[in-house]
Amino acid sequence: MSLNSILNIANSGLQTAQTQLRVVSDNVSNVNTPGYVRKIADQVSLTTQGVGSGVEVARIRLATDRFLQAASLSAGAEASRQGVRYELYDRIQSLFGDPGGDTGFFSQIDDIFSSFAVAAEDPTSGPRRQDALFKSQSVLDEASRISSQIQAVREDADGRLKSAVEKANSLLQQIETLNLDIARAVVLDGDASGAQTQQARLVGELSSILDVQVTQRAVGGVSIRTGAGVLLAGNGAATLEYNRAGTVNAETSFNEIWVTEPGATKRPLAEGLKSGEIKGLLELRDVDAPQTAERLAELVAHVADELNRAHNANSAVPPPTTLTGKNVGQSLQTALTGFTGGTSIAVVNPTTGAITTRADIVFSGGTLTINGAASTPASFLADLNTALGGAATASFTNGRLSLTAAGTNGIAIADDAANPSTKAGRGFSHYFGLNDLITSDRPSFYDLGLTATSPHGFTAGETLTFRFTGADGARIRDIQVAIPAGGTVADLVTALNSTATGIGRYGAYALDTTTGELKFTASGDPAPRLSVLADTTTQVPSGVSATELFGLGGGVRASRADGFKVRTDIQQSPSKLALAQLNLSAAPGTAALSTGDGRGALGLADAGQVTARFSAAGDSPGGSLSVSRYASELSGEIGGKAQSAKTRRDSAVALATEAQARQSNHEGVNLDEELVLMTVYQQAFNASARLIQAASEMYDTLLRMV
Repeated sequence: MSLNSILNIANSGLQTAQTQLRVVSDNVSNVNTPGYVRKIADQVSLTTQGVGSGVEVARIRLATDRFLQAASLSAGAEASRQGVRYELYDRIQSLFGDPGGDTGFFSQIDDIFSSFAVAAEDPTSGPRRQDALFKSQSVLDEASRISSQIQAVREDADGRLKSAVEKANSLLQQIETLNLDIARAVVLDGDASGAQTQQARLVGELSSILDVQVTQRAVGGVSIRTGAGVLLAGNGAATLEYNRAGTVNAETSFNEIWVTEPGATKRPLAEGLKSGEIKGLLELRDVDAPQTAERLAELVAHVADELNRAHNANSAVPPPTTLTGKNVGQSLQTALTGFTGGTSIAVVNPTTGAITTRADIVFSGGTLTINGAASTPASFLADLNTALGGAATASFTNGRLSLTAAGTNGIAIADDAANPSTKAGRGFSHYFGLNDLITSDRPSFYDLGLTATSPHGFTAGETLTFRFTGADGARIRDIQVAIPAGGTVADLVTALNSTATGIGRYGAYALDTTTGELKFTASGDPAPRLSVLADTTTQVPSGVSATELFGLGGGVRASRADGFKVRTDIQQSPSKLALAQLNLSAAPGTAALSTGDGRGALGLADAGQVTARFSAAGDSPGGSLSVSRYASELSGEIGGKAQSAKTRRDSAVALATEAQARQSNHEGVNLDEELVLMTVYQQAFNASARLIQAASEMYDTLLRMV
């Protein structure tokens, strides 16, 4: 071996040792830098014609492990998903107050029934009546507040989606820029570790927003795809687009998040999304919050309905001159069809409480009698007015039945004790809402008692637009369905369920033969979710839409919670609160209504314990149970969901912490190890220097010899 070869070997050793010491120095100086990945200089031997000719640093790389990195990114994305779900659902839970306290929403519901029990002890007490009305209105106001705040949480989630999309776009642009820098360094055989470290930090931030899969490119840098395989970076940066829906309500249909791949392919981002902040926000906005809103609305609607059931069985003393019902969303003939049993409409003297005129109505399928005279639903109004003989007048306008007594007399209604009137579980006065305590600005129940042959009242050609979304929130399809030429409910159901022009490929509507409720059952697993985007229908004569009448979709059902209030005239004059019951057995000329009668108040107090039929709402299948039981179960469910969300959050965070710790142990800087390496490379440097010195001395000796 020549002296020149020895010098070259020694020189390569010096340069390699210097590079190694510089890498160690960088590692030591960044030991406390968050996200810093330890550098490794790969040292290789050089050979020339099979003979060793020194050493060199082939490349400087990061001490990454792709498996640990993938595990850390996945765990971090899931922690972000569960974290945002818990954060926002905990806000929803807090809206209901402490379920075990005296001031929480569910405790206030019990207070309503308790206050009516107190009023029954002294039916003439104005303060006790006022207290019962105040507590009733307070619960309705609180329900409206909670409902609006749930929508506010959804709006907050929607706004955070917009921010997350904007942040993701910025990160993708930066990652793609670093891809170019890294690729350039690789081509020029430069040190790309700084850019790679920065890129790894950006990828970590991106993974908290949405789940990503990272692969190394042969030319340097990374390719990033979503869990569904959508290319986000690696051959140009993808662009995410999202337009906020703005101010929302329970019926709002939110916009989709779109991603345009570098190759210009545009597709929904939610498709296949498994974790990350965006996934958590979508789940809260489109699943958790709407389900809670639907359950709340179902509860409040039944609180109102059971109070109305009891109130319609009662009468104020003196009775009101006019009783005006709610909009039943049907023609009078359709509404009357299907009643059975008997009811009585009485004109009562306000001073004596005696019945002056009475119309006894007995229903039997499609026919009926009034005071023993045959009648039909088509001739009901005329026949009823004849039977009342001018003492009172009945009318039906815009879906509302109204009864008005002549002069100062009052109107009271009571069902036959042995054979009460009923249709879809409601008595005559209750069905028409003639003496409701709680009113609503929209239809609040959908068990209308309709049959397949009932006319629906909508005009052919009017349209409904449905949207179907998958379990991941991605839109599947929007379908517009036209009202068919046939005018029966069966014709409407057939049109809705058509596989060609309806929604039949995604599920089917069916009319419950017991209640007359139109129910939707989705097909597939997981089942798609249905919502109504647009509705141009108007029912004649009521003016309500098909969505409102039948409760099509969860949005319109959830919106009921903010539409209830205690009847205005009763709020203004608590003496109009119906706490007495009409005695149909009273002898002519004797009082059928008395001031001290508190039986009606007891009925209102017991309303919370009456078994009612609850419809499916949110993730509850419904069923027959009391209002108090339903409220108790909902309270427990909300608390259970919040606790479950917290548990999932804690578990995901713990897993992410462990994954990041393992990655950090592998990729982080260990000062003891770096000190050992520094000593090794210092000795290597010294050895190379001594080799150069030895070669130099040999040169000097040879020169002196010459």
